[in-house]
Amino acid sequence: MEILSGFVGYALPFLVVLTVLVFVHEMGHYLVARWCGVDVEVFSIGFGREIFGFNDKSGTRWRLSIIPFGGYVKFAGDAGAASDMVPDLESIPEEKRGGIFHFKPLHQRAAVVVAGPLANFLFAIVVFAVMFATIGRPYTPPVVDQVMEGSVAEAAGFRKGDRIVEISGKPIERFEDIQNVVRLNLGEPLEFVVLRDGARITLPATPRVVEMTDRFGNVYRVGQLGIAVMARDYAVLSPLQALKAAVEQTYSVTATTLGAVGQMITGTRSSDELRGPLGIVQLSGQAAQVGVASVIQFMAFLSISLGLINLFPVPMLDGGHLLFYAIEALRGKPLGEKSMEYGFRVGLALILALMVFATWNDLVQFRIVDAVRSFFS
Repeated sequence: MEILSGFVGYALPFLVVLTVLVFVHEMGHYLVARWCGVDVEVFSIGFGREIFGFNDKSGTRWRLSIIPFGGYVKFAGDAGAASDMVPDLESIPEEKRGGIFHFKPLHQRAAVVVAGPLANFLFAIVVFAVMFATIGRPYTPPVVDQVMEGSVAEAAGFRKGDRIVEISGKPIERFEDIQNVVRLNLGEPLEFVVLRDGARITLPATPRVVEMTDRFGNVYRVGQLGIAVMARDYAVLSPLQALKAAVEQTYSVTATTLGAVGQMITGTRSSDELRGPLGIVQLSGQAAQVGVASVIQFMAFLSISLGLINLFPVPMLDGGHLLFYAIEALRGKPLGEKSMEYGFRVGLALILALMVFATWNDLVQFRIVDAVRSFFS
């Protein structure tokens, strides 16, 4: 019973979220491929043995496969799910090359590849826009209601009633904008511009780095200023306003994610915060416990991450294919088969190494490593 409850509470929301996002991503590839005249042989959700499927009138096999982590679109001319070319592709007669992906012009191949990540970004924009137009956009005025004693804000000279309008050149409209900047900041000085009695005042401050634990027990290192504001409210926006705010939200999440990745690379943020499959399962279950709206919002955030990760210039990912196409554009001809093969091997090694590292973080986070050590000690 406990196993069934754990599956329904955590694994099932994760599978639902992942299936939707994979479908959106692969549908982006599929639609643009068909638009460019590419024959699509397989559209698969999952990998491995097929559970069930059907053929449409264009000859595409739509299938659900037994391993539910990911999916792929297999084009005519692909040897496998990674879109590597079949051997002796050049031996195919000219009259039969029309629907083969690898014979399409460079700009069409690039469009097909970038369409997957782009679909993830568009999906997030649609989700945010619908939420902002129905439930409303979280809104808290950026006006200081309380300055914590002994905080960075107190030392910097913040006062009750100060309205924060700018942080290091970035305009501020909501308290949520302040959170996005301050929480990502780990020990770097910032310049806050506040309105006080009609005058603009600049207050330099370096947010304090603290460890915070959410209600589910997850620990994060974030920047903290030490101010409190009025209660959060939700502002329902018109369709056009909601769309504009959704684009801004998607951009903000993308920039914040890239900033966090950059901090991990430079060492200013711990890579222990990188979550693997188990961590995403946990986050999906936690979102499901809060409610459907939370799951949908989590799906939008994860969709942005999926689109962003796929654009990294690593062979095996969409960004890796785009890198090869950029080299092809500069050289005037594609890379050789050996170079492509070595590139895909390196890419696969990098992806596997990252997955192992992220999964190790999950095991440490769930204290499974400690349990194993105590068992053998």
